[in-house]
Amino acid sequence: MSAQILVQGRLVGVEDFLLAPPADRDNRAFEARLTWLSQLGETLPRALLTHLQLPPLLLGSSGGGQFLTILPDQDRAAQAGEFLARANTVLSQATGGKVRVAWSATENLGDWTVVRKRLAEGMRGNLRPDVTGENFFEPFATADAGGDTIPRNLRDAAAIAFSFDFPALIAPVTPETDAAIPRWDLAGHVSTNSISMARHAARNGDVPATPKELALRSNGVKLWGVLRGQIDDFTTRIRRAASVEEHVSLSMTYQQFLAGEIELLCSQGDYFRRITVLEAGSADFALFGSWDALAGFARELERVFARFADENLKDLPGAEAKTMTMALTLAEPATPLARVWEASSRDLAVAKSSDKDCFYILDHVLEWKQWKDAAELKDALVQLNEEFRGGSRFLAQLRNLYRKVESADPDNTGDERLMARAARFQRRFSGVANRREREFHKLRANLMKEMTGRRSRGKLRLKPEGLVALEWARLLED
Repeated sequence: MSAQILVQGRLVGVEDFLLAPPADRDNRAFEARLTWLSQLGETLPRALLTHLQLPPLLLGSSGGGQFLTILPDQDRAAQAGEFLARANTVLSQATGGKVRVAWSATENLGDWTVVRKRLAEGMRGNLRPDVTGENFFEPFATADAGGDTIPRNLRDAAAIAFSFDFPALIAPVTPETDAAIPRWDLAGHVSTNSISMARHAARNGDVPATPKELALRSNGVKLWGVLRGQIDDFTTRIRRAASVEEHVSLSMTYQQFLAGEIELLCSQGDYFRRITVLEAGSADFALFGSWDALAGFARELERVFARFADENLKDLPGAEAKTMTMALTLAEPATPLARVWEASSRDLAVAKSSDKDCFYILDHVLEWKQWKDAAELKDALVQLNEEFRGGSRFLAQLRNLYRKVESADPDNTGDERLMARAARFQRRFSGVANRREREFHKLRANLMKEMTGRRSRGKLRLKPEGLVALEWARLLED
């Protein structure tokens, strides 16, 4: 009896394709490409199993541009290689040579850690360019990225079909689609012939709203943004799996959580018309929408994930894959989505290099507890500013004052002067306090305690959440 064969695949060249013309300036083209890549990553391994006449249960995991399938024998593994090579030919034509499938295969023999290492070594070999290949050193052709071949109506498709005759391998199912072509339901009906994905889009009539339209739906200043997130040390947690079954179970658990919870949160009133899902894989996700809605969404998703980790991951040793790091990148209404996506990648990298279990927003990296404190402080600032009737100008003045406290002052000569200015602000606050409202006095005292800062080694220091709260409140007032 022959041993099982594990085939691991991965889409590579994704970022280059996403930022290539015309998607670098056309928001609809960028969205279409990202949706196509997400659905292709789910459809390709299912189409492979269908081609090999194998049941869907042999799909180990899929999502985030990666997949793992379990094949019964070496003959099927050879056929799988031919199938993926043929898929690469179509992908090369559709993407101008930018996107391809890299894969590796090995027998499911021995300890899982050894099997996993063999798969990883095979993948690394497939990712390296073949310098012995024909015309490798020839100059690259200046071909168009092939954006016209990527279907732009995948987000709202009820079902999706796969065929090598399609220009981009997949296409929405229509009444004209050949009944013999394999297809999968995307409408949310759970079955062996369905794909569960987060596909929510804020609408403007019958079409998804553009970033500019979502910016106009924000409160305060009219900005939009991209929210990116990753589960911390997810790959480390997967590497620690003791068997292929545990590997598959963990991957599917995280994927189902992200897809289900993101779709559920987007259905709520605060986010339904102001947030659009770009992608949701096994360990990461991306959304865009009104900046203030994304700020609240990040806080709520982290809260839900923390509860999920406490209840479902408590038996797993270590802290790997039990926390989440996010970054929110803001943009002007006319900024192309591709440019903001590129900036959000850098912001998320900054957050992850600074710490884990944190949030990058408004040029600061905050722990989640600090972010919750900033949200509460923002509410206090907004309430106090309404009582004071100072408007955005007053908040801007206060922000500039406390930013100067953080500026370099080696001689500490400016601390006392700035403290005196802060005291004058406090006296102005106290002058408008309504004596009959004791709660207002408590609010003012707590706010000033947070905003005045602390002394450390003779130097005045401010809490980063204080400055974030000030900037957040100012954006809401503009």
